[in-house]
Amino acid sequence: MVESLKDVPFKAVRVEALVVMKIVKHCSTSFPTTATGSIVGMDKEGVLEVTNTFPFPTVDVANVEGSHQNDASAIAAAAPRAKANIVYQNEMIRHLKEVNVDANNVGWYVSATMGNFVNSSFIENQYHYQRENEHTVALVHDVSRSSQGALSLRAFKLTPKFMAAFKEGKFTTESLQKSKLSFKDTLVEFPIEVHNSHLLTSFLHQLPAAPTAGDLPLPTSLSDLERDPIKMPLHPSTDILDLSIDPFLEKTCDLLLESIESHYTELNNHQYYQRQLTREQAKITAWQTKRKAENAARAAAKQQPLPEDDWQRIFKLPQEPSRLEGMLNAKQVEQYSKQIDGFTANVSAKMFAVRGNLLPE
Repeated sequence: MVESLKDVPFKAVRVEALVVMKIVKHCSTSFPTTATGSIVGMDKEGVLEVTNTFPFPTVDVANVEGSHQNDASAIAAAAPRAKANIVYQNEMIRHLKEVNVDANNVGWYVSATMGNFVNSSFIENQYHYQRENEHTVALVHDVSRSSQGALSLRAFKLTPKFMAAFKEGKFTTESLQKSKLSFKDTLVEFPIEVHNSHLLTSFLHQLPAAPTAGDLPLPTSLSDLERDPIKMPLHPSTDILDLSIDPFLEKTCDLLLESIESHYTELNNHQYYQRQLTREQAKITAWQTKRKAENAARAAAKQQPLPEDDWQRIFKLPQEPSRLEGMLNAKQVEQYSKQIDGFTANVSAKMFAVRGNLLPE
C-alpha cells in the first residue's frame, strides 16, 4: 500500500519572500510587544511551503487602567490559542479558500528579542497547533538580530517525545528518567529557504540599474592611459577595525546570566523539595517502627493490633514541583550560548590580530 504524502515528515521549510516581508513588518511595528500571527501553505514532498500569512488581532491595553507593556506582551503571546483568535483564524482561512489561495494551516509565527523565545507560552502555543496537525511549525523572527542587517528567521517544532510528555502533564524526576527526556529533546529546528515566484524573479531581473553620476572622463591617448591608469574607487569601511565589544554580545551575556540564575533557582526549589521529602519519610519510618513495636506488645498481651496504615492520614508528603520550567530554562541557556558563540567569532579574531600591539613586550 502506497504511503500517503500527508504521512511523510517534512525536512525543510520554504517561505515565500512576501510572507517574510509581512512577518518582518508586523514584528518591527509591534516591537517591543510580542507579535504573533498565523501562516498557511501546504506540505509537498517533504517540504513545508508557507505561501501566506496574516497577523492575529490583539487587545489594546493602552487605555486600560493599571495596564503596562508586560500586559500587552502577555496577551499577544497567548493570542494563537485564544478562542476569539481561533474563530478569526478559521474565518480568514475560509476567505482564502474563496479566492483560491492555499488555505491549509501550517502553524504560526512569533517575534523574539535577542533569542529569548523559549518559554511556557511558546510551548503551549506550538502544542496547541501540533496536537491538531503534526505538520505545523513555529516561525521565530528575532527583531534585534535582524536590525543588524542579517535576517533572523527560524523554524521550530516540538519533538514527539516531548509532545507525549506534555500531553500527560507529568514532568517529575521519575517520569523524566523513565522517558529519558532532557532539555535537548524539547525542540527540533528545520532549515528555512526563502523562495520567490518565477514572475517576481523575472521582474527583479528587469529592474533598471541606477544611472552613474555624471560622465566619466575618457583618456585622450594611449600615453595618457599609461601615465594615469584607471583606478577603481575605494569604499573604505572602518567598522571592521572597531575593537569595542558588540553591544548585542554584552546584552546576550546579561540575558545568559539571568537564565542561569533562573535555572539555579529551579534547582534550589527541587533540592528544598527533596529535603522536605527526606524529613517526612524519616518521620513516617519512625512512626511505623513505633507502631510495629506497639502491635508486637499488644499481640503479646492478646489485644487487637492497631492499624499500620494510619500514617497516610497523619503525614502528608510534599508534592514534587514540575521540572518543565527547569527544562525550558536549560534550553534557553543553550540558545544564548549558541548566540554568544556566533558573536564572539569576529571579536576574538580582532583581538588576536592586535594582541602584539596591546600587550607589552
